[in-house]
Amino acid sequence: MTTPQTWPHLFEAGAADAPVLLLLHGTGGTEQDLLPLAARLAPGAGYLAPRGPVQEHGLNRWFRRFGEGVFDVDDVVRRAGELAAFLGWARDHYGIADRPLVAVGFSNGANIALAAVLLHPDAVSSAVAFSGMYPLDGRTIDADLTGTHVALFNGTSDVMAPIDSVTRLGAILESRGAEVQRNVREGGHGIHPTEVDGAAAWIASRTRKVPHD
Repeated sequence: MTTPQTWPHLFEAGAADAPVLLLLHGTGGTEQDLLPLAARLAPGAGYLAPRGPVQEHGLNRWFRRFGEGVFDVDDVVRRAGELAAFLGWARDHYGIADRPLVAVGFSNGANIALAAVLLHPDAVSSAVAFSGMYPLDGRTIDADLTGTHVALFNGTSDVMAPIDSVTRLGAILESRGAEVQRNVREGGHGIHPTEVDGAAAWIASRTRKVPHD
């Protein structure tokens, strides 16, 4: 059983006045996958990159599913709670509790980031979701998401993250008080270079320090 202390992950502190990026890979990825994005998204930022704890035919994932786009929602809820517990441990262990943390996820990693935002906004209150969708079908979201910020990046023809699910996701987030930036491009599943630029600008706007007189 994976515990916060034993969860395989990579950590880099980065600059003390920079945010920490929580990097969440897609299906079949590892904790290494999104490292090349970190410097492009937030120069000088630290990163925390865990490995998905679920195995699907030898592929790392963040939660179980019954088929393409059909999630085991009970497992989504469980794994989002485990991720929140890991973040609580990591904040204390690495001394980053006072630094802004932004989850950055792709595909399955985006979906677990979104589940954490929806269920544990005290653990994850800022997220960039590349090719994510609504991960909690059949569940009522009661959390107050005021002060939560989410940037969604999706393709109009993405069969793995249908745009109808993305639209529903945005509406649910906003209905609970979250501030949502929706970004839709032509194309399918993936991370487009223009989306990286957009995400970098969004992260900078969310984590920029306001000078004091």
